Amino acid sequence: MNSQINFQRRRFFGIAAMTVAAVELGAAGLAHAKGEAPSPQPSTGRDGATSFGALKQVEAGVLSVGYAEAGPADGPVVLLLHGWPYDIYSYVDVAPILASAGYRVLIPYLRGYGTTRFLSDDTARNGQQAALAVDMIAFLDALSVKQAVVAGYDWGARTADIMAALWPERCTGLVSVSGYLIGSQEINRKPLPPKAELSWWYQFYFATERGRAGYAANTRDFVRLIWQTASPTWKFSDETFNRSAPAFDNPDHVAITIHNYRWRLGLADGEAKYDNYERQLAKLPVITAPTITLEGDANGAPHPDPSAYASKFSGKYQHRNISGGIGHNLPQEAPEAFAKAVLDVAKL
Repeated sequence: MNSQINFQRRRFFGIAAMTVAAVELGAAGLAHAKGEAPSPQPSTGRDGATSFGALKQVEAGVLSVGYAEAGPADGPVVLLLHGWPYDIYSYVDVAPILASAGYRVLIPYLRGYGTTRFLSDDTARNGQQAALAVDMIAFLDALSVKQAVVAGYDWGARTADIMAALWPERCTGLVSVSGYLIGSQEINRKPLPPKAELSWWYQFYFATERGRAGYAANTRDFVRLIWQTASPTWKFSDETFNRSAPAFDNPDHVAITIHNYRWRLGLADGEAKYDNYERQLAKLPVITAPTITLEGDANGAPHPDPSAYASKFSGKYQHRNISGGIGHNLPQEAPEAFAKAVLDVAKL
């Protein structure tokens, strides 16, 4: 999650983070947000109560994208985007709720995950933020979807934020866990206080060749560790973990992961075709789409304080704190609360 961070007490290392973007721009506190919603009291995730049917594939841009789909083909579309190191099963309990409400639910594997593959061996295995957002616009185009509610967490939240910022005409609403996650290499050049840097240990590990080799050799163990530390009260079962684990066997997963984190620190170049997008994103554009942001009360991963990003949403806006020991993988840990936000964003 790109951004300079002010830390506060949390369960993971006793630290949480605040975005540099909002700090530098003097973002208003939540007292000035357009709508502070009462905190829903969700049940925790059901740990694999449902499963997807047969996955689909579609050629979109530089990728053949693997995705799950649920709900009526003629329903309004919601695009659900997963994070790192997770996969589409973060939404296995969210999808049927939205489908039963009449939504066409699309849940793609991001580049480097699951059954998504590059169409050419010559395409750069690029994990920069703009590339992932362009992928998802291409995915919607390939399915002839003109507009959608976009929703996500972690990498998925950043991708959804970018889609809403750069292609507002495509986004009828936004649901973003941990709020505004758009960043830039320039922002990330600025060092953080030592305690805040500590929570980014894996980013610095990935900056080394030892880290790349270590992640390649121990991917599943690494992923399990991140799941545990990012969601310290989520008692996921081996069955739940093993259902998602094959997504990380994707032949490009390690390369995309390493490039993503090295690009953030300016240690790896992006592609020139994304330069214009990155210049726009470096200005930290305001998002105009109706938005609901969410935060779990037990998020052990680095994340901004909600007061830091309220001013980045100029349209109808609510923030919801989700209680009950909810960690970083909010849609899987609190599917009812996440689905409710998607359903409610259209009513703002």
